[in-house]
Amino acid sequence: MSAAAWIALFPALAAMAPADRALLEQSGRIVDLPAGHVVFRPGEPAAHFLLVLDGSVRVQLVSRQGREIVLYRVGTGETCVLTTAGLLGTASYEAEGTVERPTRAVALPRAPFVALLGRSAPFREFVFATYGERLTEIMLRLQEVAFESIDRRLAAKLLERADARGRVALTHQELATELGTAREVVTRHLRELQRAGVVELARGEVLIQDASALRAQSAAED
Repeated sequence: MSAAAWIALFPALAAMAPADRALLEQSGRIVDLPAGHVVFRPGEPAAHFLLVLDGSVRVQLVSRQGREIVLYRVGTGETCVLTTAGLLGTASYEAEGTVERPTRAVALPRAPFVALLGRSAPFREFVFATYGERLTEIMLRLQEVAFESIDRRLAAKLLERADARGRVALTHQELATELGTAREVVTRHLRELQRAGVVELARGEVLIQDASALRAQSAAED
């Protein structure tokens, strides 16, 4: 993929001055990351600004007790807020980034990132706009975990991750990680839904039998 082609995936960068765009094109390196690849771990410093061209990177927080919660995903045309925060300051990563499906991205080293941030208004606006959007997303995520019931969040997550046939290809542990709770809690609630005829449980997946009931549960007031 040419530099002109990948930059087109980020319309906000189109207004960059020719010299600044040239620096971005020359410094950015396209990388192909396989599924399962760990992009960063807690304690590591941020070294590159990543712009995802295609694929998905899951960013999750892991507690000392081994509990996990998905903070957000970085998809096509997006960047990672934790990476931006690390490049803007000196803090190391506090979460883990793992490639969910084969991902192609552009890795921009710290030095040209800082240079472009200082001299290119369009690049600076792009960085801070995406940073703000991601930060808002994380705050909403934390609000859900802190204040919304597990029943409502589980119903919404099942509907969100279901395919056209109503199949949710996630294990109980994966659902627990998505929701920021324990696997036992998810299993208990899924069994209650199964007894009510709302879902059917199978190995490594959940089959939705009554989507309308899930929609009603996801919309219920806590």
